[in-house]
Amino acid sequence: MTMTTIYVPCDTTALSLGADQVARQIQQRADQQGVEIQLVRNGSRGLFWLEPLVEVDTGQGRVAYGPVVPEQVTELLESGLLAGQPGHPLYLGPIEQHPYLQRQQRLTFARIGITDPLSLADYQAHDGFAGLEKAARLTPQQIVDEVKASGLRGRGGAAFPAGIKWQTVLDEPAGQQKYVVCNADEGDSGTFADRLVMECDPYMLIEGMAIAGLAVGATQGYIYVRSEYQLSQRMLDEAILRAEAAGYLGDDVCGSGQTFHLEVRLGAGAYICGEETSLLESLEGKRGLVRSKPPLPAIEGLFGQPTVVNNVLSLAAVPYILDKGGNAYAEYGMGRSLGTLAIQLAGNIKQGGLIEMAFGVTLREILEDFGGGSFTGRPMRAVQVGGPLMAYMPASQWDTPMDYEAFAALGAGIGHGGVVVFDDTVDMGEQARFAMEFCTVESCGKCTPCRIGSVRGVEVIDRIRAGDNRDDNLVLLAELCETMVDGSLCAMGGMTPFPVQSVMKHFPEDLMARPAPVEA
Repeated sequence: MTMTTIYVPCDTTALSLGADQVARQIQQRADQQGVEIQLVRNGSRGLFWLEPLVEVDTGQGRVAYGPVVPEQVTELLESGLLAGQPGHPLYLGPIEQHPYLQRQQRLTFARIGITDPLSLADYQAHDGFAGLEKAARLTPQQIVDEVKASGLRGRGGAAFPAGIKWQTVLDEPAGQQKYVVCNADEGDSGTFADRLVMECDPYMLIEGMAIAGLAVGATQGYIYVRSEYQLSQRMLDEAILRAEAAGYLGDDVCGSGQTFHLEVRLGAGAYICGEETSLLESLEGKRGLVRSKPPLPAIEGLFGQPTVVNNVLSLAAVPYILDKGGNAYAEYGMGRSLGTLAIQLAGNIKQGGLIEMAFGVTLREILEDFGGGSFTGRPMRAVQVGGPLMAYMPASQWDTPMDYEAFAALGAGIGHGGVVVFDDTVDMGEQARFAMEFCTVESCGKCTPCRIGSVRGVEVIDRIRAGDNRDDNLVLLAELCETMVDGSLCAMGGMTPFPVQSVMKHFPEDLMARPAPVEA
């Protein structure tokens, strides 16, 4: 008798919704019925509104059911789950044919939800380490040239060309210690793609970092993980041990004769440590304060040595680029925004989750075709793309293609790809105040425009909303925003005004309204 394979996700989202209990119930009921099954804990496919998503390998593909709660396991088994039969309301059909997945262009996330995250054999069977093995046969300059040809830009928010950053580190004199640092301090609102990489496909990040090490001559890498991502840390630690044992890390990477070691370091919960120089300070054991530039981290980074600092998604894109070629990656996208973008749909949205698409898809397509409208069923009013420091976009801007330059022309930004949706009950005046208040809490305090400007910003907005000398205070708020943009040391203070300015421009009526009384 053929053993049936059942997949239940093991990432944080699925676990928070009861995936462990569902897995235990499936195993217990199968044992009671004398049915032998293979239970695989895969990663999430990113269809969060369907989690826990249970899949069954039928031989003709994987059939899915979801969202499954433990109390439904018995009836699912009785209705033919083990055979992938459609007799239950939670039956979704062949998961690969689900419209949410079919419309996507998954390059970086091609394996996610399919494989066992810690299985080397699974990873290798799905093109894993093919890019690293090719890189081991190339010169450092050839590796960097492939990354340049891909047009890959930093996915952490700055969108700086990755190939130029790598070239700068490579050009620093050989023989000195160089580092590769992964910024996994994912703190922007509505973002979770970094976490999905680390929890659901950790070898991809390891492979990307090893390729970066070979490219620039770095022998040591660090993954700086936000403190809340405990599961990510555990998955990475175990994956690193297995990759070392298999020869993909260590003193002889893939037989190249080159050394690259990798370690995970846990942050301490500071949003500012998502800024690369503050992250480096923290990694060195210091308080997370922003450094002045120059010098750039590529020249004087970690411990004063040449350092590549890239976001998780930037490094995770590298294995595909080295395996398929930079030109193959550059076939996706538009203008100077090449490749694919991991869009993370969250907030007041019916179908939240991960969407990987080539640059050029419009925001409206994301909200309506993938998101299915607001969770409440009310009209959507505003969308914030790129985290808490980015602009709020009204409906008139939703036909804008997801492109760095197109968004910048509107005074908006793509950032890390998080999309947070608000319906028509939102108080945009309160959202403007929150932007300033967030900065007062998270500022490192090093520069005056950020440290003091954000405090004054909260006070001025409160006066405007209270009707206190409103016209003069509106002028003062505009001038304060301009000062913070021009005078702040880093993006924390320099971008905090963006959501405030967008509210002043697109939702001025909310800024003028008195805040609703808080119910006791």
